[in-house]
Amino acid sequence: MPAGNQLTLFTVRGIRIGVDYSWFFVLFVLIIYLSGVYRDVLSADGGESQPYLLAVITALGFFGSILLHELGHAVVATRNGIPISEITLWLFGGVARMTRDSDAPGTEFKVAIAGPIVTLLLALACTGLGIALSGADEFWRAVTVEEDTAISGALAVLSWLASINVLVLVFNLIPAFPLDGGRVARAIAWKVTGNRNRATRFAALVGQGFSYAFIALGLLWLLAGNVIGGIWLALIGFILAQSARGSAMQSKFSSRIEGISVADVMDAEPVAIRESTSVERAIDEYFLRYRWPWFPVVDGADRFRGLLVREAADAVPEPSRAQQTVGEVFEVDASGTLKVRDDAPLESLLGNDALRRLGGLAAVDADGRLRGVITADQVGRALRSAVSSG
Repeated sequence: MPAGNQLTLFTVRGIRIGVDYSWFFVLFVLIIYLSGVYRDVLSADGGESQPYLLAVITALGFFGSILLHELGHAVVATRNGIPISEITLWLFGGVARMTRDSDAPGTEFKVAIAGPIVTLLLALACTGLGIALSGADEFWRAVTVEEDTAISGALAVLSWLASINVLVLVFNLIPAFPLDGGRVARAIAWKVTGNRNRATRFAALVGQGFSYAFIALGLLWLLAGNVIGGIWLALIGFILAQSARGSAMQSKFSSRIEGISVADVMDAEPVAIRESTSVERAIDEYFLRYRWPWFPVVDGADRFRGLLVREAADAVPEPSRAQQTVGEVFEVDASGTLKVRDDAPLESLLGNDALRRLGGLAAVDADGRLRGVITADQVGRALRSAVSSG
């Protein structure tokens, strides 16, 4: 998975779109490679700029396809109540980071299959445009890169993008967790067994098997002289093995805390601030007294509304603190990532981005009323207790 060295490009509906610095290396290599391909296909002289321009357009189109693939996952996830914190393009493609895992096999299947569906539509769109531009026979010759075939630059780009999207589609549908195909396999196993942890272990085991096959095939390619392809495939296999192993370990932890809910672990007597409280009182009676970095904010009916962090309170000018209310400065939980249901299984918090970032979450009942606060320390203690008793 991508490391922390990332550059933000833009934001789409609150989702940060960024690139890992490894992406620039792949972009550079891809442009150099495609420049040579287009120079051969178009029979261009070494000094012509057209092959280079087409290579840049194709490389950006390829990464645009990867981004749309991940946005497909993101749209379906958010529609099913799973917020997406960021999408990152990196050395081996892209990843949409969900703030929590799916809560049902049907949701898991829909989120997993959304990306491949987008990729399929992109491949069909490029194919349709290519056929409309030159005819089916000419387009097929461009795809197969037949010799002595005079094709235009536009057709060369469309044929390459159609081919690479088909390749991405096939690769992602391999049932190797955590690829999309592996997640689809987990959703099916989850539906059949009724147990998410057992389904995850099954998908992770299959993923490890495919990862070893990729590593072995990569080494064979390397010995056969295909250095770049061999190294690339072996690296993919190694990363798949690490991800599958991590998922299997998380599943093992989850099975040991199965049956434990958030309510079993949380602090059931939370200190909360009402929206109508003045900022001055919030600082004096809460932040200075308890020395906590944030407090949950509730309305008159004790429904959770969001968080007031110390920095936001301190940012209010001192003369205005007595008149300005907490309701004017707190962070509204519009996306629902700052809270968790008190009856949710504790395992649903494993890997929760907001819990890791804030150190705690508000626990609410079915009506949205604040019932407690669960911290990362409490989750950690429950995990350690489960491990020691297992």
